[in-house]
Amino acid sequence: MASTKIRNVGPKSAAWLRQVGVRTTEDLTRVGPVEAFLKVKRAGFRPSLNLLYAMAGAMADCHWAELPEARKQELLSGLEAAESANPIRTRWEKAAAASERASRNGADDNETDSHASGESSLFDSPDAEPGESAGTESDPGGASRFE
Repeated sequence: MASTKIRNVGPKSAAWLRQVGVRTTEDLTRVGPVEAFLKVKRAGFRPSLNLLYAMAGAMADCHWAELPEARKQELLSGLEAAESANPIRTRWEKAAAASERASRNGADDNETDSHASGESSLFDSPDAEPGESAGTESDPGGASRFE
């Protein structure tokens, strides 16, 4: 029978892990502590390194503080390598990138004249021919028909 509680992991961290599909010690062993930690971060949570150490301690069947310093350094190296191979962008970085893409696309769209493409404007006369803007109707007095 699968162990349902992961050692060293409190309720908040356990909820994060469940959200990313790591529910048992067997799941953790299959995924690994570094990948599980990255899954939690990519899901938008903000775990501390203690979660990484806690998961490694659970796999070693010891308290996270009892992990040897060499193992902690190994975990950090693995984490840095995994993050550099596939960087995690914060929601602010994602929003900035989306905004930048939108402004680039918007700049391209603004370069085309809306009347040249046949789009009508709010100020176009409802009786005007397509592509003919307001003010081009032949009105000798120049007065608007709404005055």
